[in-house]
Amino acid sequence: MKVRVDPERCQGHTLCAMIAPKAFELSEIDGHSSPVSADVPADQEAEVREAVHSCPERAISISE
Repeated sequence: MKVRVDPERCQGHTLCAMIAPKAFELSEIDGHSSPVSADVPADQEAEVREAVHSCPERAISISE
């Protein structure tokens, strides 16, 4: 599974990093999120899926 954060849509709510802290890192400047790695390890897939559904801006997408 691959994950992507759309930098145009991300508003820095930080929910993704709270739900999946190993999968997302936050910018120290504006709090915007980016994936730690585009390839999601199998043991983090459930958390990343939850983060996708929790993002209020729908900025996170996944592909199988």
